Amino acid sequence: MPFKTINVSNIIEKEKRADTHFANSWDESRTEYKLMGEITRLRKEKGLSQAELAKRAGYKQQVISRIEKKENSPTLKTLCGILDVLDYDIQLVKK
Repeated sequence: MPFKTINVSNIIEKEKRADTHFANSWDESRTEYKLMGEITRLRKEKGLSQAELAKRAGYKQQVISRIEKKENSPTLKTLCGILDVLDYDIQLVKK
């Protein structure tokens, strides 16, 4: 049986239009994904391994790995610790 081609973007957009709770949850997760991706980019830009970042921030390497794989969302304390090591700070900006 051949595989069926699926346009995931269209399915997600359809679900978002049909279900506001899904739409809000989806949009919120995209923001988190972008932030986690940015942390990974900054770590690599600084030339740090996950283990080095973890040690400097006071965490285990597995914590950084799970954050970068988007398996876990860090607490605010963890996020601030990681950003401190990367020489970054959190700012609130109006949309």
